[in-house]
Amino acid sequence: MSNFPSCPQCQSSFSYEDRGLLVCPECGHEWEQMNDAASNESVPKVKDANGNDLYEGESATLVKDLKVKGSSTVLKIGTKLKIRRIVDGDHNIDCRVDKVGEMMLKSEFVKKV
Repeated sequence: MSNFPSCPQCQSSFSYEDRGLLVCPECGHEWEQMNDAASNESVPKVKDANGNDLYEGESATLVKDLKVKGSSTVLKIGTKLKIRRIVDGDHNIDCRVDKVGEMMLKSEFVKKV
């Protein structure tokens, strides 16, 4: 007997793996297999300055002028950025800032576009 989960649509126990997806031969439904490591590991919840949830791949803008540490550059209010990753820690957004490059920012200084 296989140790694959039952089909989420028709509850058939005859599911099998094909090219990284699980397939049900009875109804034809395909879905991704959730392994235990991926289901236990979750992306941290991050909120912007207005309390909206931020997610990877979204665009945001700065709500405050920020001085770049180790440089004389200042990021102005309204500067656009693209969120690459959400990480744990003090500076919890890994992003790409327009005309500046990659950097880590605190979520309290950005707002969702």
